[in-house]
Amino acid sequence: MPISRMEFGKSPNAAQIRYLNLTPCLQKLVTFRLSDIGEGIREVTVKEWFVKVGDSVEQFDEICEVQSDKASVTITSRYDGKIVKLYHPVDDVAHVGKPLLDFEVEEDDDSDSESSADSGSSASDHKSFQSSTGKVASDEDVARHITLATPAVRRLAMENKVDLSKVPPTGKQGRVLKGDVLEYLGHLPAGTNIQHPTIAAKIEEIKFLETKSVPKSTPAVPYRVEPLKGVPKAMLKTMSASLKIPHFAYSDEVNMTKLIDFRDQLKSAASDRGIPKLTFMPFCIKAASIALSKFPILNSSLDIDKEAVIYKASHNISVAIDSPQGLIVPNIKNCESKNILEIALHLNELVERGRKNALTPQDFADGTFSLSNIGVFGGTYTHPCIMAPQVAIGAMGRTKAVPRFNENDEIIKSYVMNISWCADHRIIDGVSMAKFSNVWKKYLETPALFLLD
Repeated sequence: MPISRMEFGKSPNAAQIRYLNLTPCLQKLVTFRLSDIGEGIREVTVKEWFVKVGDSVEQFDEICEVQSDKASVTITSRYDGKIVKLYHPVDDVAHVGKPLLDFEVEEDDDSDSESSADSGSSASDHKSFQSSTGKVASDEDVARHITLATPAVRRLAMENKVDLSKVPPTGKQGRVLKGDVLEYLGHLPAGTNIQHPTIAAKIEEIKFLETKSVPKSTPAVPYRVEPLKGVPKAMLKTMSASLKIPHFAYSDEVNMTKLIDFRDQLKSAASDRGIPKLTFMPFCIKAASIALSKFPILNSSLDIDKEAVIYKASHNISVAIDSPQGLIVPNIKNCESKNILEIALHLNELVERGRKNALTPQDFADGTFSLSNIGVFGGTYTHPCIMAPQVAIGAMGRTKAVPRFNENDEIIKSYVMNISWCADHRIIDGVSMAKFSNVWKKYLETPALFLLD
């Protein structure tokens, strides 16, 4: 019920009456926690906030963009309300299940339990922290011995590594004087008047000689410590897991001369279907899919606990892409049911979105086999690392013109590409890898065979 109040010192009238509203506040604080975004991701980096403290938002409004070690994800609001706190600045690491921001929302009976749980835990944590802090502070107060001394005396003691609490004080109210410190060090006899001009000059001489005798430390060489985030952090985890796999390597070379002509014939058709640039990679991916259908062991994963092989039905071929964030490896799903131009279109989309940091976790999920093209950077042979739980990976080198003999023993110009395979030697032997490579190579060297699949 409103209660009237008169201005102090004035007679009451209608114009001077003011009201105090005692209506109960219907706002409450709700903590928005970072939910699980899948793929086993436990932490992300906050890349951009779309809101600030004081902004009002509605459900499904975009709040922020976060970057995991695999992809970027946009977080949307679950509430209608006003932002009252952001827990992380840009480029800070946020953990799944931890607070991301606080909302001030309308009172809602349905969410009482959730809000109370958040608020209760926060209050409990705060109380516990206060209790703990108070105990530590009281312990320190009991254990600490307070010594009275001027800053100059404390500096003299610090320079000579003297514990002031052990120096007998002679000043008023137990204050430690400069002479007390010098007597403790043995530089002056007990009871010396340090204010005497001769004694004061001697003290300054002692301090000067001590300064000269102490060698100056050489400044440390500057260095920088930078925590791993995003793609580099993902590489740390992936390669640590890869190290547990016993790799074996198999290399060969592929004559790409006929494929170059075949690709040139398809460029016009590719352009008509929205593919402005047709590279060799779609052909290599399709050839790998055909070879995987003949050797499915290379499209599997290993269940160590059950000592079993899991054969994958789909050929989700992962492709290494150089992006501004580093080397990322999304995959093209169901390559067994796509033709070369469809694979090329999907690949170009992945490359474009990767450069814009717009890939999603789904683009990285469920990869079954990997291909990488080191040739774009000038490499030839390499030893690629398997991405667990996959069991095989291939890396293509640079295609270069070399002299070769034809069927008439004539030297001709040929275009040759090197290929390096690595496989998990726990379930794949060298013969299987070689046979797989031969099928893959046959399709690239005789591209007309693609018309049969």
